[in-house]
Amino acid sequence: GFCRRNCRGNPNCLVGIGEHVWLGEIDENSFHNIDDPNCERRKKNAFVGLTNLGATCYVNTFLQMWFLNLELRQALYLCPSSTHTAGEGIPKDKDYEPQTICEHLQYLFALLQNSKRRYIDPSGFVKALGLDTGQQQDAQEFSKLFMSLLEDTLSKQKNPDVRNIVQKQFCGEYAYVTVCNQCGRESQLVSKFYELELNIQGHKQLTDCITEFLKEEKLEGDNRYFCETCQSKQNATRKIRLLSLPCTLNLQLMRFVFDRQTGHKKKLNTYIGFSELLDMEPFMEQKNGVYVYELSAVLIHRGVSAYSGHYIAHVKDPQTGEWYKFNDEDIEKMEGKKLQLGIEEDLAEPSKSQTRKPKCGKGTHCSRNAYMLVYRLQTREKSLTVEVPAFLQELVERDNCKFEEWCNEMAEMRKQSVARGKIKHEEVKELYKRLPAEAGSPYDFISLEWLQKWLDESTPPKPIDNTACLCSHGKLHPDKISMMKRISEYVADFFYRRYGGGPRLNVKALCKDCVVERCRILRLKNQLNEDYKTVTNLLKVTVKGNDGFWVGKASLRSWRQLALEQLNEQDEDAEHSNGKMNGNAQNKDESNEEKREEEEELNFNEDIVCPHGDLCISENDRRVVSKEAWEKLKQYFPKAPEFPNNKECCSQCKILEREGEENEALHKMMASEQKTSLQNLFHDKCRPCLGSWPQETDELYIVSQFFVEEWRKFVRRPTRCSPVSSVGNSALLCPHGGLMFTYASMTKEDSKLIALIWPSEWERIQKLFVVDHVIKITRTRAAGADPESTVYTSEPQLCPECREGLLCQQQRDLREYTQATIYIHKVVDNKKVMKDAAPELNVSSSEAEEEREENKPEGEQDPDFNQTNGGAKRQKISHQNYITYQKQGIRRSTRHRKVRGEKAFLVSANQTLKDLKIQIMNAFSVATFDQNLSIDGKILSDDTATLGSLGVIPESVILLKADEPIADYAAMDDIMQ
Repeated sequence: GFCRRNCRGNPNCLVGIGEHVWLGEIDENSFHNIDDPNCERRKKNAFVGLTNLGATCYVNTFLQMWFLNLELRQALYLCPSSTHTAGEGIPKDKDYEPQTICEHLQYLFALLQNSKRRYIDPSGFVKALGLDTGQQQDAQEFSKLFMSLLEDTLSKQKNPDVRNIVQKQFCGEYAYVTVCNQCGRESQLVSKFYELELNIQGHKQLTDCITEFLKEEKLEGDNRYFCETCQSKQNATRKIRLLSLPCTLNLQLMRFVFDRQTGHKKKLNTYIGFSELLDMEPFMEQKNGVYVYELSAVLIHRGVSAYSGHYIAHVKDPQTGEWYKFNDEDIEKMEGKKLQLGIEEDLAEPSKSQTRKPKCGKGTHCSRNAYMLVYRLQTREKSLTVEVPAFLQELVERDNCKFEEWCNEMAEMRKQSVARGKIKHEEVKELYKRLPAEAGSPYDFISLEWLQKWLDESTPPKPIDNTACLCSHGKLHPDKISMMKRISEYVADFFYRRYGGGPRLNVKALCKDCVVERCRILRLKNQLNEDYKTVTNLLKVTVKGNDGFWVGKASLRSWRQLALEQLNEQDEDAEHSNGKMNGNAQNKDESNEEKREEEEELNFNEDIVCPHGDLCISENDRRVVSKEAWEKLKQYFPKAPEFPNNKECCSQCKILEREGEENEALHKMMASEQKTSLQNLFHDKCRPCLGSWPQETDELYIVSQFFVEEWRKFVRRPTRCSPVSSVGNSALLCPHGGLMFTYASMTKEDSKLIALIWPSEWERIQKLFVVDHVIKITRTRAAGADPESTVYTSEPQLCPECREGLLCQQQRDLREYTQATIYIHKVVDNKKVMKDAAPELNVSSSEAEEEREENKPEGEQDPDFNQTNGGAKRQKISHQNYITYQKQGIRRSTRHRKVRGEKAFLVSANQTLKDLKIQIMNAFSVATFDQNLSIDGKILSDDTATLGSLGVIPESVILLKADEPIADYAAMDDIMQ
């Protein structure tokens, strides 16, 4: 009872096993992990939040803003349902599922208005739009697209109040006005707008941004205007003229712009000041209207990157004039009736180049995170009172009933968990006091693991299981005492009565046989330590005469370890004799069996036993020990093979040794003879080439390259490699006995599979090796005829059928690959894209290294790299003499040479071109829409096609030409979307 922590090896220590949780008073809330369901209930006069489905916070901000546009909400409620007839109820046994965008928005607005939940799930609406919930979209672009979709959907309604609601609320008109400087003719193009996109770079106030938007632009030089009156291009001016403004004026602040240096969008953290009242009259063409607007919403983007962050909205309640901050599920009411943006601005990450926040006067605000401002036309009319239609209210009531049922279920579960916890608390407090076994009283051993689970409040205890601590005799194993605790018989009776299980391990449960065996093993290990010292001293004594014994040196080095393993093995055999140590007994038996198989190779003194069971002939692997030392070792290894030091070595091994020496000499002589006969073939010198047929002969013979390589291995290492006896030309022939290669293919792609032989060399090969098939190429020249009419024939002839099958298989292999390497070469100068770039990409990497080495100063060159067999410098292969080398028939390396501006990619044949473009974008920082890819002069344009279908094969080189970025930010944004 005085331990600070549990003593793992002491079965009597019952401290620190989880009891501290139950001792003393316990808060009822700890008996359950169920939150109070009332926390999910909507507070009085509060708005309802929206669940963030992953990356849909930008959608939630717009939904809350549109919901608080009472005119839009009322118009949507007036839309007739496609599945419900007005005046009829919805069957109770049928769930309502909105079908159109309008119906989804109706249902969502009805829940936002009258739901009892603190927040609702907008997944139905998001799914209907087809949005990816895991990827954050451009919020400004989403606003445009959704307004366009909503207008198109409502335009089919018969009710004009519904059909024209988007135009009435959000649509204004402006005109592009162009004035000719020569004749003064004015032309204008009227256009509708739903928001004004304002550039914020270089500005501090919203009014400055609007002024720049309406600023006059000069059309001069190449940008001159074609005047229809003058019938020629003339200098002119162009500007935007505001004709009419909507009730709700959306001002998009262009915070996210395209960065030409990085090729990505970036966020502008410029502070922009704006007032709560905006007078648009100075910007209007006609000055006699009402153009005073009041701020109704500010949309905020938290974060420094255009591709990440979080969106929230500050929206003004049109009925009370109070400001609220909408942040997904959480909605916060601002103090008083004033907009407060200070907290949001403090959340942005500081930057060294960050400008200080300017001071704001009364009724004005400034923000570096606001990306959209919404103004409402100031009016003295009272705000609308919007009622939820009856059929939508019925759906809301259904959802509210489900919510109430869920709250009741959660409350009942909490109540039951608390009741069970109290009962368990009393049980543990009472039993833990009586858990220790008093001296002289009956006791039981019980699993510590089960006892800890009984005290764990998070998991209900299972039946008691003590089988993991049993020995092969079905009793308590002495080595498993540390896994048990000794408890009083009274508590043990309660546990087995309440929870069941077993087997019970009482005072007589400890296995006497295992204890005796354990003591025996311990005594043997102690004796082994003494004998080890004795043997070590005996091995220092020099043995004289024939009284010694041969012992393997490896066995002597590890005899103590072998003896210990042997003792442990005996102990394990005793434990597993009946095969039921615990649930893992079978697996342990299998592992022990594998271990024994390995140890069979390490049995004592078997390292000097030859394959014939006699003494090995190598004296380096053994030594003589005294008779006394051998007798000590024999006590631990009674079955070890015994060899007196006067024992003769194995006679069969001696014979084999002599034969091996003779064979080695024979192989050396054979290799020397073959190398002398075929000197040029061995060194790969003066080889004939089909590309430039030698003039001194009209016949060339063919053998497989595999035969040549195996033969060279033997000649280099005749004592380690087996001699090659047969040419094995059958590998080059089809089952019908025909040749598998054409003359053209043997000069190109199949040249690596064959080796050409001079007639004189062929005569020697026939004498040195067994020739299964003769393959010969013959040149026939007509007298006085054109050299191009020379005919080349093979013997045996080509088998067209099998050749076609081989080509088809090769093509399939090239089109079906995974994790193959291809190369993307970025072209800077487009003048030599198709002509010069491709051949140079195929020069080998070793040649590239040689070029770099030879271009270095003499003192900086790598001596190991530049040394060859003859000590002479290798000849350099450059792009200029590439054709010359081909004509001369010099074999070139087929390894790919990686050049500057090129990167390797791992691709698969079933990967689409779009996937590859994304990889290229990450590696080269070139946007996918700026990538022009080509291979072998063919443009790759189909993004949905697979690489295999486009002809991209392993080791291909694809040329990448990047388009220059577009200077117009607005056009760039359109392309990116």
